Amino acid sequence: MNEELTEPLPSTRLAELGIELPPVAKPVAAYVPALISSGQVVTSGQLPFVDGTLLATGKVGAQVSPEQAQELARVAALNGIAAAAAVAGGVDGLQRVVKVTVFVASDPSFTGQPQVANGASQLLLDVFGPAGVHARSAVGVAVLPLDSPLELELTFEANAASF
Repeated sequence: MNEELTEPLPSTRLAELGIELPPVAKPVAAYVPALISSGQVVTSGQLPFVDGTLLATGKVGAQVSPEQAQELARVAALNGIAAAAAVAGGVDGLQRVVKVTVFVASDPSFTGQPQVANGASQLLLDVFGPAGVHARSAVGVAVLPLDSPLELELTFEANAASF
C-alpha cells in the first residue's frame, strides 16, 4: 500500500501553534496591504504592529537589541501572513513562501541583519512547513517609517483557486 504523506495545512499549523492571524493593518497612504498578480501574492511593507501599536522604535544595535528585533520580525511576518491571506481567500490559499525581504533600521556598527530576519523566517517555516522554505534578503537601512526597527515584505505563491 503506497500512501502519500501530506503536510498539514497552514491553518492547522497556526492552530497547533496557538496563533491567530491579526486583523490586517489599514494602509496609512495610497497603497493596499497585499495583492495577487500572476499567481503570486505580494505584500506591502509590514511593520511590527499589534492592535495598531508599533511595538518598538529606534535602531537595532542601539535602542533595540538584536533579540528584540528578532521577535519584532516574527510579529511583522505574522502581519504579512494576515495581509496575504486576506487576498488569497484565507491562509490555506497560500501555497508556498517565495521571498522574504527584511529591512532593518541599524546602528552603523550593527551587522546582524540576517539573525534579525531569522525571526520572520522561523515563523514562516513553523506555519508553512517545507513550503515555508524561501529566498531572502536582509538589508540594513538608516531609517524606516515611524522610526520602526524593521519592515518586511513577503511574496507567496497562491493556490490556483485564489486567483
